[in-house]
Amino acid sequence: TSLFRSCLLMSRVPLYPRSPEGPARITWHERLSRLDSGSTNPATSDSFGDRTASWSSAYTRRENRLASRSSRTEDDGDKDYKKLYENALSENESLKSKLREAQLELVDIKTKLEKVAQKQERSSDRSTMLEIEKREKRALERKMSEMEEEVKVLTDLKSDNQRLKDENGALIRVISKLSK
Repeated sequence: TSLFRSCLLMSRVPLYPRSPEGPARITWHERLSRLDSGSTNPATSDSFGDRTASWSSAYTRRENRLASRSSRTEDDGDKDYKKLYENALSENESLKSKLREAQLELVDIKTKLEKVAQKQERSSDRSTMLEIEKREKRALERKMSEMEEEVKVLTDLKSDNQRLKDENGALIRVISKLSK
């Protein structure tokens, strides 16, 4: 109910529109005064004097509220609510454009980061490939040096084999001469 009452206090709009030909209808403030007095229907009040007293006290309270409100508005100055709304709207639009720019920049940075990560992967792949190739090259060089040594040994063995064949042929001739 306090929220309802505060809404009623802040409102100056009549509950029913006033018609020029008919009597004035009940306003929000009059309705509030009836709520404060505990009666919702003026016909059910105890007496007419009670109603007029409550209305006059409501009128006094209303005048006090209006006076305090007018002093507040004098302190605040005349606020141009349309201008304030337009300022807020333009500020919102600028903030939205800044947000869009920031989002685009974020997307751009993410793509750049992905590209850098891919380059690093490639370079790390390249470095691992280079490392593997270096190991293979070292292994091949070792194998090549081993094979060169084997070739040297083979040439030595061939020369030894040829020498032994020549000696064997000479021995066969000597034995054949001796046997004759």
